[in-house]
Amino acid sequence: MKSLMIQGTSSGSGKTTMVAALCRIFSDMGYRVAPFKSQNMSNYAYSTPNFEISRAQAIQAIGARCEITPKLNPILLKPLGNYYSMVYLDGKRYKKMHAKDYYEKFVNSKGMKTATDSLKTLQKNFDFVILEGAGSPAEINLQKYDIANMKIASKANASVLLVSDIDKGGSFASIVGTISLIEKKYQKLVQGFIFNKFRGDIDVLKPGFSKLKKITKIPTLGTIPTIEIGLPEEDSLHANPKNISWNKKNLSKIDNQLDKLAKTVKSNLDIKAIERMIK
Repeated sequence: MKSLMIQGTSSGSGKTTMVAALCRIFSDMGYRVAPFKSQNMSNYAYSTPNFEISRAQAIQAIGARCEITPKLNPILLKPLGNYYSMVYLDGKRYKKMHAKDYYEKFVNSKGMKTATDSLKTLQKNFDFVILEGAGSPAEINLQKYDIANMKIASKANASVLLVSDIDKGGSFASIVGTISLIEKKYQKLVQGFIFNKFRGDIDVLKPGFSKLKKITKIPTLGTIPTIEIGLPEEDSLHANPKNISWNKKNLSKIDNQLDKLAKTVKSNLDIKAIERMIK
């Protein structure tokens, strides 16, 4: 089995919810699946007396119906301001670090080792892993320090799906630009595009899909409509996140919302094509 990775043309493209939906879809299909994000920056954590990880990966784990463990998010960064973050490794507080030190002294050594060790553990214990990228893989000023996108996709032997938020406009240009800026050795990993948060008539987009495939040689696998769901938001652009209690009532609500999300995504995405990618 290979793995699957969801990357985005930007922050807020819908990577987190797409991974959550796919975790539930493939769990419903009988696969033992786990989510994974090597590095996440968030002040909203899933906390136990023993560890903390990003709540996004906890919610994805609920989608996958797998145990919530530190392996799902081995590096958590809690922003402190002035370019400093508190770094958590394997769910435990590690140290306060400046962004410069984090990038230049940590990510490609201890950071990458921590991430790949967790990934290998998950790959041994599950049928496949659904990875989530961070931001965009085309941040050319940071690519040599980026352990959350193409480097980890390559180590995971993952097929990559690239998601774009079409509601913001410029999706076709964003996709073509992203592909062109990804390092050549990684471009072959991208196997499909997903347009997210669409409002309107899908027929209007179809000529664009054909042109996009001619330019990139990569197919569009689906267009996901704007979905009103009640999952807790991440602390990203335009979000208004709130803390939640991980009680039985809220867990049941999250579970129900994941079913709703998965149903919509499944009906608008070529799941059979994605299943072929991971076999």
